[in-house]
Formats: sequence, structure tokens, C-alpha cells
Amino acid sequence: MLCFSSASGYTNVLPGIRMKTLAFGKKTLLVEFRMAKGSELPPHTHIHEQTGYLVKGRIRLKVGKTSKIMRQGDCWCIPGNLIHGAKILSDAIAVEVFSPVRKEYLPKSESRKSE
Repeated sequence: MLCFSSASGYTNVLPGIRMKTLAFGKKTLLVEFRMAKGSELPPHTHIHEQTGYLVKGRIRLKVGKTSKIMRQGDCWCIPGNLIHGAKILSDAIAVEVFSPVRKEYLPKSESRKSE
């Protein structure tokens, strides 16, 4: 799969947080998140391992009982089934890989193929 940059294709997932699936295969899925200062990703959990890189901005990332401020260039790997969330301290962009593939993040035409 080859993908090319485009300003379109973002969906609103929470107030101030937009996402776009960039690429995916059988075992991994790559997503870009654009997050506005002051927005929040509430604490949640899922089965997917989640590896991320902060391209721009600052966020307070809470993973389990640990809370750290992450800055541009910082990265993380969150095991599946571990509670995590974030507060967005400045406008931010993060790129994350999920494994296994998060079917709910697949483009609509692809998610129908897997049903």
C-alpha cells in the first residue's frame, strides 16, 4: 500500500481531536491525530498495542499510574489493555501505530470488506 499526503480525510473523534488513517496492513494500522490545545482524550483502554510519536506540540500523557509531559520528538509504547489518556497542552500532532489493526479506524470501504 502506498499513500500520499492529503489535507482531506480527517474525522472528528472528540471535541478538538481529529484523526486520519494513513496506511494499514494485515497486522498494523498507522493513524495521524491532530489535537487542539485544551482538548482531552479521556482515560480508556483497548486490546491494541499503541506506539506513538509526537510530531508537534505538548501533551500530558497518562499511562497506568504514570503521568508525563511529552514534547515534540518524544515517543511511547502502550501495551494493550492498559488504561491511558491525555490532556493537550498546546496544538499537537501525533502519529501512532496500532497492532492488531483497529477495525473501527479502517476507511469505511475497507471495514466493509472485512465483515
